[in-house]
Order: sequence, then structure tokens, then C-alpha cells
Amino acid sequence: MPAWRFLFLIWVVVKASQACPSPCTCQALETMGLRVDCEGQGLTALPALPAHTRQLLLANNSLRSVPPGAFDHLPQLQHLDATQNPWHCDCSLAYLRLWLEDRMPEALVHIRCTSPDLAAHRPLGQLTGYELGSCGWQLPASWGSPRFWWDMALVAVAALGLALLAGLLCTSREPMTVT
Repeated sequence: MPAWRFLFLIWVVVKASQACPSPCTCQALETMGLRVDCEGQGLTALPALPAHTRQLLLANNSLRSVPPGAFDHLPQLQHLDATQNPWHCDCSLAYLRLWLEDRMPEALVHIRCTSPDLAAHRPLGQLTGYELGSCGWQLPASWGSPRFWWDMALVAVAALGLALLAGLLCTSREPMTVT
């Protein structure tokens, strides 16, 4: 092996050990990137993950949710094992579900929910958006929705009422007297 390759490999290993979260172990992969092993560490939240993480092992922890954007800074992440965690399958897992659907749809079968009751013992991939909760998301009002037309009818009635009132006030020729 040429000396420059050896030095580069040493540099990658040193950098990997510096960026590795404390409860986890990190290993430089031959294909570049890191294998970050956090299995069975009792994690209740995701640690700060190195940007070059290619494989992430989070199995057998106490993770219940994943914050939105948690993996957005990990463009090389190709393998995620997040099984055997007490996942609370509501809006707090919507990001993880969407992320897995885009990158590793087969993993959705292996992530099982422990709560709430509606989702308990079911794979994350089988839950509908309704079962995950509304998450505060609301579709924009549609021109065809009944609510839109109801609101427009109320505005029209109010405008007509104001026009009639203005017409009555303008046509009244007798001065009003206050007694």
C-alpha cells in the first residue's frame, strides 16, 4: 500500500474517533464514511452524529421519537437499524417514517410501535396519516370546498345588507329627530 493511502486511512480513523458520540463506537469503512454503532446504549435521544455516517445502528435503545431533520445532515447514510425501541408512533415519528419511505422503505416493516394504543404492536409502515395524528398539518382551502362557498355566501349577504341599509338612509328625506 502506498504511503499516502496509509496516511489517509490513519487520518480517517483519527477523524472518526474524534467525531464519534460518547456512548457509541465508530469505525471507518473501506468505502469511505463511518459505521456508528449505538446499539444497546440506553439512548433516550439521538446523539450528535458525524456528518460522514454511512451506517447507523440504533437498535435496542429507549428511543421514542426522532426530531424533524435529524438525518438531513447525513447525505451518506445508507443503512439505519432502529429496531427494538419503544417507538411512540404519532407526529413525533412522522419525519422518520417519511425519511425511511424515501430511502429505505423495507425498514418500515421492522420498526414497531409500542404506543399510543391505536398504533401499538404495529409496524410504522402500516400506519395511515390519520393514525399518526393530524400533526397540525392542514391542507390549503380549496376553491371547491363547501366551507369556501359558505364563507363567500356570508360575505355576499353582508354586502347586500349594507347596500340596502345605505340605500334606505340615502332615500329617507325626513330628518331624523331624537327625542
